[in-house]
Amino acid sequence: MKLSRGVSVFLLAFGVWSLIVWSTFVKNLFKDVSGLAFDAAGDPTGYFWVHLALAVTSFGLGVAIGVIGLRGLLASRRAGRD
Repeated sequence: MKLSRGVSVFLLAFGVWSLIVWSTFVKNLFKDVSGLAFDAAGDPTGYFWVHLALAVTSFGLGVAIGVIGLRGLLASRRAGRD
């Protein structure tokens, strides 16, 4: 399958955006003092574990999408040189 240059750039940008957003979210999740992520004893709550799982999944999908975009962009550049 060939990706257009525009689609490749979009996928790469989405991957980078996803990494930035979800890494910031996880950092803020660990610093939470509202009582949602950690109980009074400092132990993680169900809220913490669910949101951490969402963040890890989204982070992984963002990396995969970014890699697809990067590979498409590199392939379109190589095809332009031939």
